[in-house]
Amino acid sequence: MKTKHAARDVAVVGVASALMIGCQVGLSFLPNIELVSLLTILYAQFFGRRAIPIIYVFALVEGIIYGFGSWWIIYLYIWTILYFIARRCRRLRSALGWAVISGLYGLFFGLLCSIPYCFILGFYGGVAYFVQGILLDLVHCAGNFVVALTLYRPLSTVMEHAARRLGYEAEEREREARKAKKSE
Repeated sequence: MKTKHAARDVAVVGVASALMIGCQVGLSFLPNIELVSLLTILYAQFFGRRAIPIIYVFALVEGIIYGFGSWWIIYLYIWTILYFIARRCRRLRSALGWAVISGLYGLFFGLLCSIPYCFILGFYGGVAYFVQGILLDLVHCAGNFVVALTLYRPLSTVMEHAARRLGYEAEEREREARKAKKSE
């Protein structure tokens, strides 16, 4: 039984990562307009901890496609931050709520990306990196907001159905019940 679930999870990671990569590459001609943020939110919300390997497979393939530069190191933590935000807010089912969260994430994306540059270039180098990208962060904010507002509801319906069919919903309920029982 465990092998069946492991094979299922590997398949889910492969398909979900491929979807993220395809969306990112397909929209790469648009500056900071992307579906990766929304997909990360949905994967975290409906696939739980299984979203982590999806994120890292996505980052690895991005490195293979575009080269392993300093931006790649950022990808190792930046999508994980969004994962943890989405897990914390996983019960939220409002498209507007997720649009606001996704928009704010897009707005602060450049700030989060500037962290390693503070170490590489010094504090003022990191600040300069952040300041030069503010306009793109505003575009990222608006793009994430519109994408989440438009696509959250239909994609969450699909993801909820997929999670139920895969048995992830029942596993999540069991895990939460065990956690609640331990805390008693």
